[in-house]
Amino acid sequence: MAAAIQQLPADVVGKAEKAMISRAAEFEPNTLRRYGEGILAYVAPELAEATDAEALERMEARARQTRAFHLTRHGDGRVRLTGWLDEDGAATVNAALDPLCAPRHDVDVRTPAQRRADALVEICDLAMRTEDLPENGGERPHVVVTVSFDMLRLALGVGTLDTGERLSPEQVRRLACDAKIIPAILGGDGQILDLGRTRRLISGPLRRALELRDKGCAFPGCDRPPRWCHGHHIRSWADGGPTTLDNSVMLCGYHHRLIHRGHWTVRIAADGMPEFIPPAYVDLERRPRRNTYHHRE
Repeated sequence: MAAAIQQLPADVVGKAEKAMISRAAEFEPNTLRRYGEGILAYVAPELAEATDAEALERMEARARQTRAFHLTRHGDGRVRLTGWLDEDGAATVNAALDPLCAPRHDVDVRTPAQRRADALVEICDLAMRTEDLPENGGERPHVVVTVSFDMLRLALGVGTLDTGERLSPEQVRRLACDAKIIPAILGGDGQILDLGRTRRLISGPLRRALELRDKGCAFPGCDRPPRWCHGHHIRSWADGGPTTLDNSVMLCGYHHRLIHRGHWTVRIAADGMPEFIPPAYVDLERRPRRNTYHHRE
């Protein structure tokens, strides 16, 4: 009540006090607070619109001035996101995240918070694969990971980001599925002796053929379109798997990570379409499943 009244012009305070006190026994505190936010429209409607506009302008200016976004590394593999947005900025973020936050299929066990976190990463991943972001250091925005090729091939290699942070072998192999590989020969002290030409793994005509065949993420029940998807080598390129249509499948970021964990497996069936073998905890008989969403009539 005090917080509501102290914001009012002096000549309407008495009337507002009486109105608030008359409701105090009727409403619980949160309801009374909301009633207080609109009390001016009740006691002095001729002043309410202008006063509300001024208050909103002050709030918007403060929100704009204090907006912030921080990524804080905790040293345990986690990075904490904190910050503030103004209302229209938050509305834009919510509008972008919301379509990506629904469960992907009937065995999606992620919490709503985990789905929102994955959605944020997916949006940034999509943005990096467009031509619209400004260049950074003369190149399109990118993630740089350094790893020994022998360790990558053996699925043992820990990768190092250009920030100095380390990635697990699983993360490295997932990123290597659809990446530019630049071979480098290093001396014993780490000095670069030779730097080869970049090689794009799944791109150009092969990428277009993959889009035509899978029409989006091929995982059963997923509705993500091609622009949200990576090209995944069914048999890893580092293990000698060829970069061909018969060894490739289109996966969204979430299902790409799921496949690399090794519980689900993917193969190309006799008719040339990808099918997925679930783990026994999903289906004891491990019957193959397909994505019927993209191929519905």
